[in-house]
Amino acid sequence: MDALKPAVGWLLGGIVAIALGLAAKPLLPERIADIASVMLVSIGVGSLASGLIRWRLPALYEAAPADLRRRYTREILLAMAAYMVMVVATVSVLRDGGPEGPLRALVALLPVPPIAFVLRAMVRYIRDADEMQQRIELEAVSIATALVALLYMSGGFLQAAKVIDLPAAAVMIWVFPLLCATYGVAKFLVMRRYQ
Repeated sequence: MDALKPAVGWLLGGIVAIALGLAAKPLLPERIADIASVMLVSIGVGSLASGLIRWRLPALYEAAPADLRRRYTREILLAMAAYMVMVVATVSVLRDGGPEGPLRALVALLPVPPIAFVLRAMVRYIRDADEMQQRIELEAVSIATALVALLYMSGGFLQAAKVIDLPAAAVMIWVFPLLCATYGVAKFLVMRRYQ
């Protein structure tokens, strides 16, 4: 039961976020209901995953010093909150036509700076971790990058051969989240090898 205590907040937060995401469509204006629903469900799934890791695999969570983990968590949460606000703002402005020319490009790129801060937090975390943790992170990032690159290239060949037909914008937007998810799985597998 003691192992569950640090995870309870993340697990409950995940359940609440998923419930809010599923209830968002009838409660919010149509313009932002879809994106808010997807974001809340995504946050919920991420929180549940984090809670499960803290509960079932505490060594994976406790690999870095507490101060480093707190700083990383704070930086990631702030950057992701800013990202969600920027995505909602961008979709709201561009959905009804919005500005034209360079201003349209600027509005479309509003979500990018918060993701740059996510990447900055990741680099700072790896840089400030001990050598063993850096090795684990490097292997996990390398494996994730190789797998996502292979998947993306395979998709490109299938698209060129007209076996599949996916909208390019959707595929491009999902590369970073897929990379993050693959990195999480790869990190788990690499850490198990070093235990």
